[in-house]
Amino acid sequence: MTDPIVPPAPAPLVLRGRRFDAGRPAVMAIINRTTDSFYAAGRHADLDTARRALDSAVELGADIIDVGGVRAGQEGPVVTPEQEIERVVPFLEHIRATHPEVIISLDTWRSEVALAAAHCGVDLINDTWAGADPDLVGVAAQIGAGVVCSHTGGLPPRTDPVAVTYPPEPLGIVTDVLSTLQQGAEVALEAGIPRERILVDPTLDFGKTTAHSLTTLRHTAAVVALGFPVLQALSRKDFVGETLDLPADDRLEGTLAATAVAAWLGATVFRAHDVRATRRVVDMVASIRGERAPVVSVRGVPPEMLRAPEVATD
Repeated sequence: MTDPIVPPAPAPLVLRGRRFDAGRPAVMAIINRTTDSFYAAGRHADLDTARRALDSAVELGADIIDVGGVRAGQEGPVVTPEQEIERVVPFLEHIRATHPEVIISLDTWRSEVALAAAHCGVDLINDTWAGADPDLVGVAAQIGAGVVCSHTGGLPPRTDPVAVTYPPEPLGIVTDVLSTLQQGAEVALEAGIPRERILVDPTLDFGKTTAHSLTTLRHTAAVVALGFPVLQALSRKDFVGETLDLPADDRLEGTLAATAVAAWLGATVFRAHDVRATRRVVDMVASIRGERAPVVSVRGVPPEMLRAPEVATD
């Protein structure tokens, strides 16, 4: 019997032979090869620092390592494609050499950067700017990578939202998100990327006010209903900060609350600065949904039933 309380199971994501779904959500650790990311603890411009962050993320339970070389917002210096390649490719090579089993995601909107990283065994292209470079999805298909389809309200890369509206309110934003993500996923399918390697990301904060992001988060189940695995990038974002009036350093609890809601509603992948906390939250929600068994289940079980069975000997 289907439980009417629990949202329907989401479409699975399959990368590098691993399957992620409601019972096994994926944590995507953020490692930014930048000096100016909005969250200071996420800046790893120094290669040695980035390497230590990588080892820690894997140890704490990250399934995917997302590497970016350019700050998302418009603040900070211009970064050329050549500079972006210099920032990310040596580190991607290090990831593949030292952690061959980990899934690598490259956070870029530029096709030339993705192509330059092809030899690193990149598994996923995280295009946070909704196809601003129309050649990027073709490059992802060419190198055998999956792709993230995003929603930015039509804004170009590194543009902060100003006076954005999505009529008719209050749900115009949800309609626009669903339409944009559906179109992006169809483009990826036409390029030859298998459905199980296409992620859709509502992309909170990008092209959105805080009210837009909260509304979109509440409608995560509608995004899941598109039939593709869903990525939620919630970690310490401005919508959390504005909702609680907190700086980036103090947004962990708000982030985890948003993570739990998104996981309950069927999101599969969670991009996070705080790997261990996120891992525990999404695993707990998976168990509450009934998709994941507890690791230990001894409470209330009679002691005699907990004894190891005797092994017969000659």
